[in-house]
Amino acid sequence: MKKLGLEMHQKNLCPREELCLQFGSIYGQNWGVAYPDSICALKGSSVTMSCSYTYPNDNTVERTFWTKGDGYDPPDLSEDPGYKGRVHYLGDKQSDCTMQLIHVTQTDSRMYRFRFITDKDKWLGQPGVQLSVTDLQVETPERVKEGETVTLKCRTTCSLSNTPTFIWYKNGHDLTRKNMKNNELSLQSVSSEDRGSYMCAVQGHENLPSPAVTLTVIYPPKKTTVSVSPSGEIVEGSSVTLTCSSDANAPQINYTWYKDSVTLPVGYGQSYIINNIQSSNSGLYYCEAQNKHGSQRTTAVPITLKGMETVTDVVI
Repeated sequence: MKKLGLEMHQKNLCPREELCLQFGSIYGQNWGVAYPDSICALKGSSVTMSCSYTYPNDNTVERTFWTKGDGYDPPDLSEDPGYKGRVHYLGDKQSDCTMQLIHVTQTDSRMYRFRFITDKDKWLGQPGVQLSVTDLQVETPERVKEGETVTLKCRTTCSLSNTPTFIWYKNGHDLTRKNMKNNELSLQSVSSEDRGSYMCAVQGHENLPSPAVTLTVIYPPKKTTVSVSPSGEIVEGSSVTLTCSSDANAPQINYTWYKDSVTLPVGYGQSYIINNIQSSNSGLYYCEAQNKHGSQRTTAVPITLKGMETVTDVVI
């Protein structure tokens, strides 16, 4: 911590500010305030500004307070309506001027100074402590392909004091992983199991997490199946609808329908409808779901009219 301070002292000793600036190092050699140059605090947390001060032995301290002002007679921070009930002076009237500010907000980001008044003079520690307030934000790619490695970062707008330990959550559950480093979470060879909502927090401030960010994993169609409606016996002349379903997290899936061992498609789209079904429509049907990342075919589904035997000798 640096010992800092320059004050417009009693008017009879320092009538003009330029004289204070000129003779401050001489006149103020026994006067001073020491505190850190800057502090970075997490939004919503409490911050303690450590502070100490010195003055000539023949002075008696009568009043101490912190201020966000820098004029000749700055106001007491604890009396400011925006800080009411949030400022706690932890020091004394001897040498400790530590101050605690609770429930910090973004608007608290500014310079703070310690002021003390003795029976003979007054002093304002300059330039003061610069408080920066940050929240947490998760940085992640909007989409990631299955099999790739992705790194999620817990970002702050300033470097938090006291070297924090970051914690990660997925879908509200604490993640315990070996591949966490500083403010980063690394997901190796991602799969559909890694998709979800991610948040980060600072240990000790778990109640102040970042907003949730969704990680989307893009992968080829999986678990592709065919359903038949109606599901009971199929009567000649009726209508049958085959529907293809697939688990694929991609903007567009194309469906293609095939019958028996014929390589040419018989239809396109998620549903394939056979109207006025005849014996010639009997056979094994399957669909292929495809996106730009890959494709998957279903197992064959037999379509047999009532009274006809199921076709079993087709190899796909």
